[in-house]
Amino acid sequence: MLERSSEIIVDATGPAADAIGEHVQRLVADEVASRIAAKDATLWGPRAQEEAAKRLGWVDLHRTSRALIGEVETLADRYARRGCDRVVLCGMGGSSLAPEVIAGTARKELVVCDSSDPSMVAAAIGSPQDLARTVVVVSSKSGSTAETDSQRRVFVDAFTEAGLEPTEHMVVVTDPGSPLDEMSRADGYDVVNADPEVGGRYSALTAFGLVPSALAGVDVAALLDEAEAVADVLALDDDGNPALRLGAVLAGQAGPAGQAGESAAPRRDVLVITEAGTWIRGLGDWAEQLIAESTGKEGTGVLPVVDVPATLGEEPLAHRWADSPDVTIARIIGDEVDERDDDLEGEDAQPVDTDHPAAVVNVGGSLGAHFLLWETATAVAGYLLGINPFDQPDVESAKEAAREQMSGEGTAADAPVFTASEVEVRSPGADFLGDAASVRQAVQALLAQVGPSGYLAVMSYVDRWAHADEAAPAQEALARATGRPVTIGWGPRFLHSTGQFHKGGPADGVYLQVTRAVPEDRDLGVPGKDFTLGELLAAQATGDAQVLAGLDRPVLRLDALTDAGYAAVVEALQHPENDA
Repeated sequence: MLERSSEIIVDATGPAADAIGEHVQRLVADEVASRIAAKDATLWGPRAQEEAAKRLGWVDLHRTSRALIGEVETLADRYARRGCDRVVLCGMGGSSLAPEVIAGTARKELVVCDSSDPSMVAAAIGSPQDLARTVVVVSSKSGSTAETDSQRRVFVDAFTEAGLEPTEHMVVVTDPGSPLDEMSRADGYDVVNADPEVGGRYSALTAFGLVPSALAGVDVAALLDEAEAVADVLALDDDGNPALRLGAVLAGQAGPAGQAGESAAPRRDVLVITEAGTWIRGLGDWAEQLIAESTGKEGTGVLPVVDVPATLGEEPLAHRWADSPDVTIARIIGDEVDERDDDLEGEDAQPVDTDHPAAVVNVGGSLGAHFLLWETATAVAGYLLGINPFDQPDVESAKEAAREQMSGEGTAADAPVFTASEVEVRSPGADFLGDAASVRQAVQALLAQVGPSGYLAVMSYVDRWAHADEAAPAQEALARATGRPVTIGWGPRFLHSTGQFHKGGPADGVYLQVTRAVPEDRDLGVPGKDFTLGELLAAQATGDAQVLAGLDRPVLRLDALTDAGYAAVVEALQHPENDA
């Protein structure tokens, strides 16, 4: 049956519907929805209470962020009068993913620079003519994010070199009292403070989401209206509450065996998110970081897998995974169910006829409604899983390892096991390569480590703008080769999202790092620092590989030394089953 509640659609079939039937009544009885709306920090238990007490500001942002509207409209008018019609956002994690989806859905141009890759940063800078019409939004909650600080320094230098005054081309968004806040105000930059009681991944409707979006021309007041239209429904302790239903789908059959109830067999802890047919752009990437970072801890969690639009095969990957016993498919469908969505209603709607009927949930609504719905549902999932959905205990480990690499205090990268096709092949902390002697054989050796309940994470530390079209064929081919879900992460941005799940979630992941040596003439120095962007990127990759290896996770690193070497890596990922 299709459930609609004030512009929200949550329609489940198969085991996803069973999870709703099994868990929603408990959630209603425990008053989970109303307690979230009331910012009850005790809901997730004593261990989570201190963190939750300062992270629940997101529940009423549809009201509290109204105070920002006049400020952001004034900023937008100021920069428009200066001729700044090109908006670049420097930020990581939730600071960049929400504005990317807001602007993309509104069909407004926003250049989201969330990388340490020097080629990507150089492209964001553009030409002197580009800079003259550019306003840069520097977003960092802590005010000390390494990637964002490096980008800021590079842009300030670029504006100065172009004869432009940086303070007339840059807006800073940060928490009040952060180092970036104090420095930027002292230097004369426009600064907008975000709500300090909202974590980064829940910050879509804070200044982090609204400022860059408004500068790009989005009607952000309408976005808040969309969230406000569904807020009361999401606060109801009622079995029709879409957030309770979606939360039950997310976590009702996840977690360690038996944790979600005796009927939770087989475990369903993989959520494949597909946006086929919706006008919303990029919500899957935003939901991925929200769910992975919120639930992937203490050996449990829900693994979100964004279904990259397929370029190989006739169907999206989500359809072919529909009969997997641990997979639930979430279909983002926008405001209304169209004719393509009607075929999921009723028993005849099962995509495949197997011993494990497909678990499918359709999730529809306006973009503002989606933000509040998924945030609330993720908090509900944390309650069901018995974890704190607001901390990220394993994210800092990779940051610390990268800092050690940059200072020279860290362990040097593992020596290559072998070099072939201008690619250095490494297996940090493990020896699964056997007699592999080529890039493709190394990939095949790693794929053999993927277990029946495992997944493969491809972590690509390259310019995602230049190489985005390589992702779908690789995801398709690797999923065919393993029969298991494959995530595509762009480094270092994934470190601020799925990086938490890789280290804190179930220990059944297998990891493939793709790195690319940066020629000196393509690298960018970071003004005021003694390192380059290329060196920072390499340190982040090395540090994360070492942390994963230290957790006994299988890691393969393919370090392309040249453009030809990188082409050999792409070929091996897109055709892993060919003869080596």
